[in-house]
Amino acid sequence: MAGLTKQGMVQILARQGILIAFAAFMIGFALVNQRFIAMDNIFGVVRSSAILGVMALGVTFVVIGGNLDLSVGSMMSFSTIVVLDLHDKIGPVMAILAMFALTLALGAFIGFLVGYLKLNSLIVTLGMLSAIHGLTLTWSGGKNMDIADKAGTWFSVFGQGSALGIPVPILIFGLLAAALSLLLSKTPFGRRVYAVGGNGRAATFSGIPRARVVFMTYIVSAFCVATAGLLQASRSLGSQNTVGQGMELEVLAAVILGGASLLGGSGTVFKTVIGVLILGFIQNGLLLVGLDFYVQYMVTWAIIILAVWLDVAAKRGRLWSPIA
Repeated sequence: MAGLTKQGMVQILARQGILIAFAAFMIGFALVNQRFIAMDNIFGVVRSSAILGVMALGVTFVVIGGNLDLSVGSMMSFSTIVVLDLHDKIGPVMAILAMFALTLALGAFIGFLVGYLKLNSLIVTLGMLSAIHGLTLTWSGGKNMDIADKAGTWFSVFGQGSALGIPVPILIFGLLAAALSLLLSKTPFGRRVYAVGGNGRAATFSGIPRARVVFMTYIVSAFCVATAGLLQASRSLGSQNTVGQGMELEVLAAVILGGASLLGGSGTVFKTVIGVLILGFIQNGLLLVGLDFYVQYMVTWAIIILAVWLDVAAKRGRLWSPIA
Protein backbone atom coordinates (compact mmCIF):
# COMPACT_ATOMS: atom_id res chain seq x y z
CA MET A 1 0.00 0.00 0.00
CA ALA A 2 2.84 2.34 0.86
CA GLY A 3 4.51 1.51 -2.44
CA LEU A 4 1.29 2.23 -4.33
CA THR A 5 0.91 5.56 -2.54
CA LYS A 6 4.48 6.52 -3.33
CA GLN A 7 4.00 5.59 -6.97
CA GLY A 8 0.82 7.62 -7.06
CA MET A 9 2.67 10.62 -5.68
CA VAL A 10 5.31 10.23 -8.37
CA GLN A 11 2.61 10.18 -11.04
CA ILE A 12 0.99 13.30 -9.59
CA LEU A 13 4.34 15.10 -9.50
CA ALA A 14 5.10 14.03 -13.06
CA ARG A 15 1.74 15.23 -14.37
CA GLN A 16 1.01 18.27 -12.21
CA GLY A 17 4.31 19.20 -10.52
CA ILE A 18 5.19 21.91 -13.03
CA LEU A 19 1.71 23.45 -12.71
CA ILE A 20 2.06 23.48 -8.93
CA ALA A 21 5.47 25.13 -9.23
CA PHE A 22 4.06 27.62 -11.75
CA ALA A 23 1.24 28.56 -9.38
CA ALA A 24 3.77 29.06 -6.60
CA PHE A 25 5.90 31.29 -8.85
CA MET A 26 2.84 33.33 -9.86
CA ILE A 27 1.73 33.87 -6.27
CA GLY A 28 5.25 34.71 -5.13
CA PHE A 29 5.87 37.20 -7.93
CA ALA A 30 2.45 38.83 -7.37
CA LEU A 31 3.22 39.31 -3.68
CA VAL A 32 6.58 40.90 -4.46
CA ASN A 33 5.33 43.15 -7.27
CA GLN A 34 1.63 43.90 -7.83
CA ARG A 35 2.34 44.97 -11.41
CA PHE A 36 2.94 41.31 -12.23
CA ILE A 37 -0.81 40.58 -12.31
CA ALA A 38 -1.79 43.80 -14.11
CA MET A 39 -3.70 43.13 -17.35
CA ASP A 40 -1.27 45.12 -19.48
CA ASN A 41 1.62 43.06 -18.13
CA ILE A 42 -0.24 39.79 -18.70
CA PHE A 43 -1.11 40.76 -22.28
CA GLY A 44 2.47 41.88 -22.80
CA VAL A 45 3.90 38.56 -21.63
CA VAL A 46 1.52 36.48 -23.74
CA ARG A 47 2.16 38.67 -26.77
CA SER A 48 5.94 38.42 -26.40
CA SER A 49 5.60 34.64 -25.94
CA ALA A 50 3.47 34.17 -29.05
CA ILE A 51 6.39 33.68 -31.46
CA LEU A 52 8.02 31.08 -29.22
CA GLY A 53 4.62 29.51 -28.64
CA VAL A 54 3.78 29.15 -32.31
CA MET A 55 7.08 27.38 -32.92
CA ALA A 56 6.52 25.11 -29.91
CA LEU A 57 3.15 23.99 -31.29
CA GLY A 58 4.83 22.45 -34.31
CA VAL A 59 7.69 20.91 -32.36
CA THR A 60 5.07 19.24 -30.14
CA PHE A 61 4.05 17.06 -33.10
CA VAL A 62 7.68 16.15 -33.78
CA VAL A 63 8.41 15.22 -30.15
CA ILE A 64 5.20 13.21 -29.71
CA GLY A 65 6.18 11.37 -32.88
CA GLY A 66 9.40 10.30 -31.16
CA ASN A 67 11.86 12.73 -32.76
CA LEU A 68 13.57 16.09 -32.19
CA ASP A 69 13.84 19.28 -34.20
CA LEU A 70 16.79 21.51 -33.31
CA SER A 71 16.64 23.42 -36.60
CA VAL A 72 13.62 25.60 -35.78
CA GLY A 73 15.65 28.56 -34.53
CA SER A 74 17.75 28.85 -37.69
CA MET A 75 14.71 28.14 -39.83
CA MET A 76 12.83 31.00 -38.16
CA SER A 77 15.73 33.34 -38.94
CA PHE A 78 15.59 32.19 -42.56
CA SER A 79 11.83 32.74 -42.79
CA THR A 80 12.08 36.22 -41.29
CA ILE A 81 14.92 37.33 -43.57
CA VAL A 82 13.26 35.91 -46.70
CA VAL A 83 9.89 37.60 -46.18
CA LEU A 84 11.53 40.94 -45.33
CA ASP A 85 13.83 40.79 -48.35
CA LEU A 86 11.05 39.86 -50.78
CA HIS A 87 8.55 42.34 -49.37
CA ASP A 88 9.97 45.30 -51.31
CA LYS A 89 10.80 43.21 -54.39
CA ILE A 90 7.57 41.33 -55.12
CA GLY A 91 5.07 42.75 -52.64
CA PRO A 92 3.89 41.48 -49.25
CA VAL A 93 1.40 38.86 -50.49
CA MET A 94 3.84 37.11 -52.83
CA ALA A 95 6.61 37.48 -50.25
CA ILE A 96 4.53 35.67 -47.63
CA LEU A 97 3.60 32.89 -50.07
CA ALA A 98 7.20 32.46 -51.21
CA MET A 99 8.47 32.39 -47.62
CA PHE A 100 5.97 29.71 -46.62
CA ALA A 101 6.85 27.63 -49.69
CA LEU A 102 10.60 27.79 -49.03
CA THR A 103 10.22 27.06 -45.32
CA LEU A 104 7.95 24.10 -46.01
CA ALA A 105 10.52 22.81 -48.51
CA LEU A 106 13.15 22.85 -45.77
CA GLY A 107 10.77 21.02 -43.44
CA ALA A 108 10.03 18.46 -46.16
CA PHE A 109 13.74 17.85 -46.67
CA ILE A 110 14.28 17.23 -42.96
CA GLY A 111 11.17 15.02 -42.85
CA PHE A 112 12.49 13.00 -45.79
CA LEU A 113 15.85 12.42 -44.11
CA VAL A 114 14.33 11.43 -40.76
CA GLY A 115 11.17 9.72 -41.95
CA TYR A 116 12.06 7.93 -45.16
CA LEU A 117 15.82 7.53 -44.83
CA LYS A 118 15.43 6.85 -41.08
CA LEU A 119 18.38 8.99 -40.05
CA ASN A 120 18.76 10.08 -36.44
CA SER A 121 16.66 13.21 -35.90
CA LEU A 122 19.11 14.74 -33.42
CA ILE A 123 22.01 14.50 -35.87
CA VAL A 124 19.97 15.60 -38.88
CA THR A 125 18.40 18.65 -37.28
CA LEU A 126 21.63 19.64 -35.53
CA GLY A 127 23.33 19.60 -38.91
CA MET A 128 20.44 21.50 -40.51
CA LEU A 129 20.72 24.13 -37.78
CA SER A 130 24.14 25.09 -39.16
CA ALA A 131 23.17 24.56 -42.80
CA ILE A 132 20.09 26.78 -42.61
CA HIS A 133 22.06 29.43 -40.73
CA GLY A 134 24.55 29.41 -43.60
CA LEU A 135 21.68 29.61 -46.08
CA THR A 136 20.28 32.63 -44.24
CA LEU A 137 23.63 34.43 -44.30
CA THR A 138 24.02 33.62 -47.99
CA TRP A 139 20.54 34.94 -48.80
CA SER A 140 21.08 38.15 -46.85
CA GLY A 141 24.71 38.62 -47.85
CA GLY A 142 25.53 38.73 -44.17
CA LYS A 143 23.41 41.86 -43.71
CA ASN A 144 20.32 42.60 -41.65
CA MET A 145 17.01 43.20 -43.44
CA ASP A 146 14.57 46.11 -43.24
CA ILE A 147 11.42 47.14 -45.10
CA ALA A 148 12.00 50.43 -46.86
CA ASP A 149 8.54 52.00 -46.43
CA LYS A 150 7.60 50.96 -42.91
CA ALA A 151 4.81 53.52 -42.58
CA GLY A 152 3.08 52.62 -45.84
CA THR A 153 2.68 48.85 -45.58
CA TRP A 154 -0.16 46.79 -44.19
CA PHE A 155 2.33 44.00 -43.46
CA SER A 156 2.71 45.25 -39.88
CA VAL A 157 -0.80 44.08 -38.97
CA PHE A 158 0.40 40.55 -38.14
CA GLY A 159 2.86 41.64 -35.49
CA GLN A 160 1.54 45.03 -34.39
CA GLY A 161 -2.20 45.01 -35.03
CA SER A 162 -5.10 44.15 -32.75
CA ALA A 163 -8.67 42.93 -33.16
CA LEU A 164 -11.44 43.22 -30.56
CA GLY A 165 -8.85 44.67 -28.20
CA ILE A 166 -6.63 41.58 -28.46
CA PRO A 167 -3.20 41.77 -30.11
CA VAL A 168 -3.10 39.88 -33.42
CA PRO A 169 -0.08 37.72 -32.39
CA ILE A 170 -2.11 36.39 -29.46
CA LEU A 171 -5.07 35.69 -31.74
CA ILE A 172 -2.89 33.84 -34.24
CA PHE A 173 -1.24 31.85 -31.45
CA GLY A 174 -4.62 30.95 -29.94
CA LEU A 175 -6.31 30.02 -33.22
CA LEU A 176 -3.37 27.95 -34.39
CA ALA A 177 -3.21 26.18 -31.02
CA ALA A 178 -6.93 25.36 -31.23
CA ALA A 179 -6.64 24.06 -34.81
CA LEU A 180 -3.57 21.92 -34.10
CA SER A 181 -5.12 20.61 -30.88
CA LEU A 182 -8.07 19.33 -32.89
CA LEU A 183 -5.71 17.87 -35.50
CA LEU A 184 -3.74 16.01 -32.85
CA SER A 185 -6.59 14.80 -30.65
CA LYS A 186 -9.53 14.32 -33.02
CA THR A 187 -8.15 13.03 -36.32
CA PRO A 188 -6.66 9.74 -37.55
CA PHE A 189 -3.40 11.56 -38.27
CA GLY A 190 -3.12 12.63 -34.64
CA ARG A 191 -3.70 9.09 -33.41
CA ARG A 192 -1.02 7.86 -35.78
CA VAL A 193 1.46 10.40 -34.42
CA TYR A 194 0.90 9.05 -30.90
CA ALA A 195 1.18 5.47 -32.13
CA VAL A 196 4.42 6.07 -34.01
CA GLY A 197 5.96 7.92 -31.07
CA GLY A 198 4.80 5.34 -28.54
CA ASN A 199 6.03 2.27 -30.40
CA GLY A 200 7.17 2.80 -33.96
CA ARG A 201 7.73 -0.88 -34.74
CA ALA A 202 4.29 -1.88 -33.48
CA ALA A 203 2.75 0.98 -35.44
CA THR A 204 4.42 -0.27 -38.62
CA PHE A 205 3.16 -3.82 -38.03
CA SER A 206 -0.31 -2.35 -37.52
CA GLY A 207 -0.25 -0.89 -41.00
CA ILE A 208 0.51 2.72 -40.05
CA PRO A 209 2.80 4.41 -42.62
CA ARG A 210 5.47 5.38 -40.12
CA ALA A 211 7.71 7.23 -42.57
CA ARG A 212 4.84 9.33 -43.89
CA VAL A 213 3.66 10.24 -40.40
CA VAL A 214 7.15 11.36 -39.34
CA PHE A 215 7.48 13.31 -42.59
CA MET A 216 4.21 15.13 -41.93
CA THR A 217 5.19 16.07 -38.36
CA TYR A 218 8.13 18.00 -39.80
CA ILE A 219 5.82 19.68 -42.32
CA VAL A 220 3.61 20.82 -39.44
CA SER A 221 6.68 22.07 -37.58
CA ALA A 222 7.91 23.98 -40.64
CA PHE A 223 4.49 25.59 -41.12
CA CYS A 224 4.54 26.82 -37.53
CA VAL A 225 8.09 28.14 -37.94
CA ALA A 226 7.04 30.06 -41.06
CA THR A 227 4.13 31.55 -39.11
CA ALA A 228 6.52 32.57 -36.34
CA GLY A 229 8.84 34.13 -38.91
CA LEU A 230 5.91 36.12 -40.29
CA LEU A 231 5.05 37.41 -36.81
CA GLN A 232 8.68 38.31 -36.10
CA ALA A 233 9.15 40.16 -39.39
CA SER A 234 5.85 41.98 -39.04
CA ARG A 235 6.48 43.03 -35.45
CA SER A 236 9.66 44.98 -36.16
CA LEU A 237 9.57 45.35 -39.99
CA GLY A 238 13.26 44.60 -39.83
CA SER A 239 15.46 41.92 -38.38
CA GLN A 240 18.96 40.68 -37.72
CA ASN A 241 19.87 37.55 -39.65
CA THR A 242 20.40 35.69 -36.35
CA VAL A 243 17.04 36.58 -34.79
CA GLY A 244 16.11 32.94 -34.12
CA GLN A 245 19.50 31.81 -32.89
CA GLY A 246 19.17 29.79 -29.68
CA MET A 247 15.38 29.66 -29.74
CA GLU A 248 15.39 25.94 -30.49
CA LEU A 249 16.36 25.24 -26.87
CA GLU A 250 13.62 27.52 -25.49
CA VAL A 251 11.09 25.85 -27.77
CA LEU A 252 12.15 22.39 -26.65
CA ALA A 253 12.04 23.53 -23.03
CA ALA A 254 8.45 24.74 -23.43
CA VAL A 255 7.39 21.46 -25.05
CA ILE A 256 9.02 19.39 -22.29
CA LEU A 257 7.55 21.60 -19.59
CA GLY A 258 4.15 20.98 -21.14
CA GLY A 259 4.55 17.27 -20.43
CA ALA A 260 5.63 15.92 -23.81
CA SER A 261 8.01 13.01 -23.30
CA LEU A 262 11.39 12.98 -25.02
CA LEU A 263 10.74 9.27 -25.51
CA GLY A 264 7.71 10.06 -27.67
CA GLY A 265 4.07 9.03 -27.52
CA SER A 266 2.79 11.56 -24.97
CA GLY A 267 1.97 15.24 -24.79
CA THR A 268 -0.77 17.64 -25.87
CA VAL A 269 -0.97 21.00 -27.61
CA PHE A 270 -2.81 22.52 -24.65
CA LYS A 271 -0.04 21.56 -22.23
CA THR A 272 2.56 22.96 -24.61
CA VAL A 273 0.74 26.29 -24.44
CA ILE A 274 0.96 26.06 -20.65
CA GLY A 275 4.68 25.31 -20.93
CA VAL A 276 5.19 28.40 -23.10
CA LEU A 277 3.32 30.57 -20.60
CA ILE A 278 5.32 29.12 -17.71
CA LEU A 279 8.57 30.21 -19.34
CA GLY A 280 7.17 33.61 -20.29
CA PHE A 281 5.76 34.48 -16.88
CA ILE A 282 8.76 33.18 -14.95
CA GLN A 283 11.14 35.26 -17.06
CA ASN A 284 8.87 38.30 -16.68
CA GLY A 285 8.58 37.77 -12.94
CA LEU A 286 12.33 37.50 -12.50
CA LEU A 287 12.78 40.84 -14.26
CA LEU A 288 10.06 42.54 -12.22
CA VAL A 289 11.63 41.46 -8.94
CA GLY A 290 14.89 43.05 -10.06
CA LEU A 291 17.00 40.04 -11.05
CA ASP A 292 19.34 40.36 -14.02
CA PHE A 293 18.17 38.90 -17.32
CA TYR A 294 20.91 36.26 -17.39
CA VAL A 295 19.40 34.66 -14.27
CA GLN A 296 16.59 33.53 -16.59
CA TYR A 297 18.98 31.11 -18.29
CA MET A 298 19.90 29.41 -15.01
CA VAL A 299 16.25 29.19 -13.92
CA THR A 300 15.22 27.79 -17.30
CA TRP A 301 17.98 25.19 -17.06
CA ALA A 302 16.83 24.13 -13.59
CA ILE A 303 13.21 23.84 -14.76
CA ILE A 304 14.20 21.71 -17.77
CA ILE A 305 16.20 19.35 -15.56
CA LEU A 306 13.26 19.07 -13.16
CA ALA A 307 10.81 18.39 -15.99
CA VAL A 308 12.99 15.68 -17.56
CA TRP A 309 13.58 14.08 -14.14
CA LEU A 310 9.87 13.92 -13.43
CA ASP A 311 9.19 12.51 -16.89
CA VAL A 312 11.73 9.71 -16.41
CA ALA A 313 10.47 9.10 -12.85
CA ALA A 314 6.93 8.66 -14.17
CA LYS A 315 8.14 6.08 -16.69
CA ARG A 316 9.98 3.95 -14.09
CA GLY A 317 7.52 4.55 -11.24
CA ARG A 318 9.99 6.03 -8.76
CA LEU A 319 11.86 9.29 -8.24
CA TRP A 320 15.28 7.67 -7.88
CA SER A 321 17.07 5.09 -9.98
CA PRO A 322 16.68 1.56 -8.58
CA ILE A 323 20.46 1.15 -8.62
CA ALA A 324 21.09 4.40 -6.70
